[in-house]
Amino acid sequence: MKKHFLKTLLLTATLIFTSLGVSFAEPKKGGTLIAAVGNSPRHLNPAVQSGIVTGFPGAQLFATPIRYDNNWEPQPYLAESWEISDGGKTVKLNLVKDAVFHDGVPIKSSDVKFSLETIKKNHPFKTMFAPVVSVETPDEHTAILKLSSPHPALMLAMSSQLMAIIPEHVYGDGQDPKTHPQNSENVVGSGPFKLVEFKSGEHIILERFDDFFIDGRPYLDKMVLKIIKDPATRTIGLENGEIDFYAFENVARNIVRLKKNDNLTVTPDGYAAIGPIDWLAFNTKTGKTADVNVRRAIAYAIDRNFILKAIMLGVADEARTGIHPGSPFYEPNVEPYNLDIDKANKILDDAGYKKGSDGMRFGLTVDFGWPGLKPNAEYTKAALKKIGIDVTVRASADFPTWAKTVSNHNFDLTWDTVFNWGDPVIGVHRTYQTSNIKKGVIWSNTQQYSNPKVDAIMEKAGVENDMDKRKALYSELQKMLANDLPVYWTNTLPYHTIYSKKVGNPPMGIWATSSPMDMTYIKD
Repeated sequence: MKKHFLKTLLLTATLIFTSLGVSFAEPKKGGTLIAAVGNSPRHLNPAVQSGIVTGFPGAQLFATPIRYDNNWEPQPYLAESWEISDGGKTVKLNLVKDAVFHDGVPIKSSDVKFSLETIKKNHPFKTMFAPVVSVETPDEHTAILKLSSPHPALMLAMSSQLMAIIPEHVYGDGQDPKTHPQNSENVVGSGPFKLVEFKSGEHIILERFDDFFIDGRPYLDKMVLKIIKDPATRTIGLENGEIDFYAFENVARNIVRLKKNDNLTVTPDGYAAIGPIDWLAFNTKTGKTADVNVRRAIAYAIDRNFILKAIMLGVADEARTGIHPGSPFYEPNVEPYNLDIDKANKILDDAGYKKGSDGMRFGLTVDFGWPGLKPNAEYTKAALKKIGIDVTVRASADFPTWAKTVSNHNFDLTWDTVFNWGDPVIGVHRTYQTSNIKKGVIWSNTQQYSNPKVDAIMEKAGVENDMDKRKALYSELQKMLANDLPVYWTNTLPYHTIYSKKVGNPPMGIWATSSPMDMTYIKD
């Protein structure tokens, strides 16, 4: 079969390598990469399932129209080029002409149309393609997206795991795509690797797809993704060489430990688009935390530096807003709420919350969404006692229990980790939009926060294509949110990638392993 990919993609590869600080040398072809995955995915189809666990194998099995380098610049992938016109309301994708699915059936523009429509209907990120009203297919290699309004996040939404191109001849059989049997078995993908075997709780085995549309790629013969839930077991496996690669490590003590191993590289690079942030969320509708004075006092009583140094052991970064510091839209010049116990006490005194004979003003509960956030919750109890707030740490039996509690607004405070997902339109707006106060839906606006001015800014930023104007709008947004404080942002979740020094070109772009690993190889 004649391969396409031309000088354009070779040049693109060179640019990507250069942007990642990697010297462009001819990678070695062959070998098997042994990687660890922290949990077992429910299935392998990222078109109808979000999350980093699905994203790792999903990005290898399914191609997307474009890919991104670590400078937030879109690069050709399944679409060799694109054209944007009509003020951003028309996007024309020119597809690679000789691309085929893993069963040999050509990838056509009708598959792009089918995939986008399937994603729009079934993916948890309902707003990701909301402005796309239709997809025209004038020929087999041209897909034209028609939008009701400009959508500045569209390019990002067409990258990584977010717009997997799935085969219409498989998923268009009338079965529910969310429960389709070929989501996990006999997967027919469009990406650089094809599925050999998926054993839930054990492993995912992938092998090179020889007819991949980028000539000479992928370099690896095989990828074995071992599902290892226990962090200590993963750490030992990396140390003794049984595991070559692991991404999304966030256990601080393990990161510190692995940094001491001379055979391993440990880096926080590559997670800017994932955008993981830890924060303390407030119920802004009911109870004491409905009072912004209480929220501000709590923020001044919590020592962000203690969290960074004592809990995160220095491996996490400060985050002052709901936009990840790695994003081009991050605004650091907001009210930082640095530790100030005297100020916190004065705010509460002035607001009429006087201390009782026991030194306490009132009581609150604090929940936590993940086991790793338990230390944060316990620290919150100790910190708020200093300002007369009696905190009860409330542990949930499991994640679904916590999610039910928080999504039904039955909480005062809760620690949580939330992702940006590349662009504020995708992963930030959802937290603060009045229209997204949806009881029973986790990671909606569970704080029940509502500010018409904030809604208006987000609406304007969500259709603005001028980058400088968007930055200005999001700067204003972050300052307003810091004032209203529906959540108190403390730090990035310290995701790190750990890999053996025999691994060449590990994925270090903005999507980490939610991006294709067709350029990764095993060194001699």
